[in-house]
Amino acid sequence: MTYTTSTVRAAWAATGAAALLALGACAEPARFTIAEGSGNNPALPTPSRAWIPTVNIAPARGWPAGVMPTPARGLRVQAFARDLDHPRWLLVLPNGDVLVAETNAPPKADPPKGIMAWIKGKVMGLVMKRAGAAVPSANRITLLRDTDGDGVADVRSALLSGLNSPFGMALVGETLFVANADAVLAFPYRRGDTVIHTAGTPLLELPGGPINHHWTKSLLASPDGQSLYVGVGSNSNIGENGMAAEEGRAAIWEVDIRTGAHRVFASGLRNPVGMAWDASGRTLWTVVNERDELGSDLVPDYLTSVRDGAFYGWPYSYYGQRVDTRVAPSAPDKVAAAVVPDFALGAHVAPLGLASSAGSRLPAPFINGMFIGQHGSWNRRPHSGYKVVHVPFSGGQPAGPARDVLGGFLNAEGEAQGRPVGVAMDAQGALLVADDVGNVVWRVSAQP
Repeated sequence: MTYTTSTVRAAWAATGAAALLALGACAEPARFTIAEGSGNNPALPTPSRAWIPTVNIAPARGWPAGVMPTPARGLRVQAFARDLDHPRWLLVLPNGDVLVAETNAPPKADPPKGIMAWIKGKVMGLVMKRAGAAVPSANRITLLRDTDGDGVADVRSALLSGLNSPFGMALVGETLFVANADAVLAFPYRRGDTVIHTAGTPLLELPGGPINHHWTKSLLASPDGQSLYVGVGSNSNIGENGMAAEEGRAAIWEVDIRTGAHRVFASGLRNPVGMAWDASGRTLWTVVNERDELGSDLVPDYLTSVRDGAFYGWPYSYYGQRVDTRVAPSAPDKVAAAVVPDFALGAHVAPLGLASSAGSRLPAPFINGMFIGQHGSWNRRPHSGYKVVHVPFSGGQPAGPARDVLGGFLNAEGEAQGRPVGVAMDAQGALLVADDVGNVVWRVSAQP
């Protein structure tokens, strides 16, 4: 019997992706805890490769009435704003207003080519759907304002609409920069504005295209207001779409705010999303989502300082010179130059949000360091992530272990009541957390 693409697709439609997910559920569970795979010297076992990768999805359910995340001792949590539409990223303005990117991935222009790529695309589509990540993008930046200081937004306005999967935001002077999935736009902004009617002016194009595997583009302004830093994720897991499709990707760009001239500041970062300056304002830090399908214990996602011109290994190696033998052709010269990240966060925790705790008015354990929103795993058994953590710093370096700040996003049945994404310190020194499954922005403050 001859198996054509059409017959394979018909069989897939008949049996569904559930069969593949069931096989993935039989994959080898983790042998190391997240704590063992974290820190300055994480466990890095032999890779576990299988034709069917581990697929362990926490189905998105949302928060039942009266249920909220669980804060660490000494903290309290409240809903700053509810009934949002897939809130992903946050920016706190100088006057205390909070901007929320209500957004999701842009529509895929072209289906994957080849039977196996098509099947894998179908699996990932199912994963995203069950995880609550397949809703249409609202393409909106919403402004939230708390006028009476009670920790709950009482003013809500669509500041910008009709965008293209917006994500990163940065304010420099009277210009608000927004990173769409394929470009950075500049908008005029005056303190107190609740709506911007002026069309954005393009500053520069960003890698997009028909695949756009990691579509989120994060933004961070330099302390002197002269540059923007843009996080651009890879177009694949390990370069399987060809390295031509990775041009300018898996990198952080440095952009001249006046001209849009740009260069790759650091590379080999598979998916650098959250970025933040340390308390001194001199060192750039990022969190990176590492590669999948090497087993439940690999590869640890990480927090690292970002060196100008440094290469961090992707796709050829991970955690320094540990070669990923799946990648062909190899690049021994690249591997030899790969920088070891500063601090492992554990395998598949999916760190997205990053915020310095400078200005925090939370209790002492959460004063000096970085807050990290961990979106949660799909490629690990048991689940990992699905919480907000704080990595303490000493002498300008991570001095873990990471401490839980906000948990309870998974219920007893392993369903996702929420998933944390962006984090930001508000004007009162409380921590804001965007929850894209619960459609809430949570506010974490000190217990009175």
